Amino acid sequence: MDKGHILLVTFPGQGHINPSLQFAKRLVARGVKVTFATTLSAIRRMNKTTPTPHGLTLVPFSDGYDNGFKAEEIKEVTSAIRFHGSRAVANLINASADEGRPITRVVYTTYIPWVAEVTHNLHVPSTLLWIQPAAILDIFYYYFNGYADVIRKRSRDPFCAIELPGLPLLTSRDIPSFLLHSDPYNFELLEFKKHVEILDAEPNPQVLVNTIDALESNTLRAIKKLNMIPIGPLIPSAFLDGKDPSDTSNEGDMFQKSTEYVEWLNSKPESSVVYLSFGSISVLSEKQREEMAHGLLESQRPFLWVVRKTDQYGENVENEISCMEELEKQGMIVPWCSQVEVLSHPSLGCFVTHCGWNSTLESLVFGVPMVAFPGRMEQETNAKLITHVWETGVRVTVNEERIAEREEFKRCIEMVMGDGEKGKEMRGNAKKWKELAREAVKEGGSSDMNLKAFVSEVGN
Repeated sequence: MDKGHILLVTFPGQGHINPSLQFAKRLVARGVKVTFATTLSAIRRMNKTTPTPHGLTLVPFSDGYDNGFKAEEIKEVTSAIRFHGSRAVANLINASADEGRPITRVVYTTYIPWVAEVTHNLHVPSTLLWIQPAAILDIFYYYFNGYADVIRKRSRDPFCAIELPGLPLLTSRDIPSFLLHSDPYNFELLEFKKHVEILDAEPNPQVLVNTIDALESNTLRAIKKLNMIPIGPLIPSAFLDGKDPSDTSNEGDMFQKSTEYVEWLNSKPESSVVYLSFGSISVLSEKQREEMAHGLLESQRPFLWVVRKTDQYGENVENEISCMEELEKQGMIVPWCSQVEVLSHPSLGCFVTHCGWNSTLESLVFGVPMVAFPGRMEQETNAKLITHVWETGVRVTVNEERIAEREEFKRCIEMVMGDGEKGKEMRGNAKKWKELAREAVKEGGSSDMNLKAFVSEVGN
């Protein structure tokens, strides 16, 4: 039985590609043909050691920045992806029809709403794959549907509550940074506006969301106009099935695997290690690195710290730390690791994170409590959910220079990993969400049933 042919188009960021690849692999496992399209530079960065499963075809297109780009070029790159990508998507749809294997559905990720415009002109149905939590889509939807003035006015006072239907009480530090005029990337707000306009124009807009029903039961249903369907968590299935992930731990990751850190983790007691990683978009200042390093030393706990050599644009970054010799006696510093492999390791006791959604969701899936140190975009909202809704972590407090001092890092680590009542409560909540995430993807679970229904719809 023909179960359809999906064209999956994704923005070239790692945070988009990893969950999109997992979504594609779940589709092909159910018999759906998937053509996966993104920029040539992103395809080149992917891990080539994992074979592409039967039924999945990777198709790159050039955006004019095939060798990468610099941070200051991001606005121009966004326009280039839209211009070249629109042509590439149209050509793929037309070529597939001419070859007798027509595209029956196009799925596209956040930041590239132009895909829906292309498919509409070619009379091919499309569906948005929202790779952030449902709460973020709710906030943007409200912002562009009558709440912009409320959010703007109340965000000027850091203590003023922002009330949005179906969401927890927020303040200015809890909303996506794109909504603040001080954010240098708020030009990307136009892409989110376009997403909302496209959804509003549809009679019954459907959105696939990388989350689980139990995690966001209220926010998934806050906007009556939107049919938000949770299909997550989109991480390698071997880690959710309880199988041996040794052969698939780097599935979907965009860099090569190293086993040295795994051997180091194997040597540590259960729930003893602090893991620190801040994503490719979160480059810490020299002063912040030093404060964090001394906070780790004062905690006297073993740690695994990912200190990247390049940023998300492939540019080299300075990440020197003055007390490196002392740090290496207490923990391990690496330029990269397979995060799902680390978070699933029994030695992990705490995750110090920038609160990107992939990292947040993975931490919840593996039951690891968090120290939230959010950066920008949706990360501050995720930190709010972590600390006040799911109650699986604590957020660091920064000083007037927006620096989290060493004593604060030590305090937060001890709160999460120590013997106090708060730490026990957070660890208990983390275990609860871990169990609920696994229930969602099991046969007959909420995410499993939602994905089956989507596949059936595409096939019909």
